Amino acid sequence: MPEQETLRRAREDEAEGKAPSVQAGEFVREEIHHVREGKHGARSAKQAIAIGLSKARRAGVKLPQPNPDTTSASTRQKAKADSEQGQHPHKPSRKRSRAAINALKKEGHASASSKALSRQTKSSASKRTKKSRSISAKKAARTRAARP
Repeated sequence: MPEQETLRRAREDEAEGKAPSVQAGEFVREEIHHVREGKHGARSAKQAIAIGLSKARRAGVKLPQPNPDTTSASTRQKAKADSEQGQHPHKPSRKRSRAAINALKKEGHASASSKALSRQTKSSASKRTKKSRSISAKKAARTRAARP
C-alpha cells in the first residue's frame, strides 16, 4: 500500500490538472525512497520504476497502457489488471503481499543509486526520437514553475 503522503501528493497533482505521468511520479519517487532506505531492494532501476507505476495504477491514476511495440504481453496484462483494480479497490491479499515483500528483500539496493537511475534514464531517452525529446524539453520549459 502506498503511504498516505504519497496519495495526498498525487491527488494534489490531479487537482492541479497535472498529467497522469506526474501523478505516477509520486509513487515512483516513494518506491525509489523505499529501496534507498533499505525497506526492500530491487533487481534493477527499471523494476523499481515498474513497481511504482503498478502502485499508481492500483491507486487509481489514469495512466495509459504500455506501448505494445516495446513491452511484453505479460507486462500489458499486468498493467491492465492494475488499472482495473484501481477502478474497484479492495484490500490486497496478505499472503501475496508478504511473499512479494520477502522476495524484494532478497534483492540489492544499488538499483536506486543515482548512477543506476541515470543509466536507466539515458537508455530510456535514447529509445525515443530526437524530435520527441525536443518536444518534451520545450513543453517542460514552457510549463516550468516560475522562480520566485
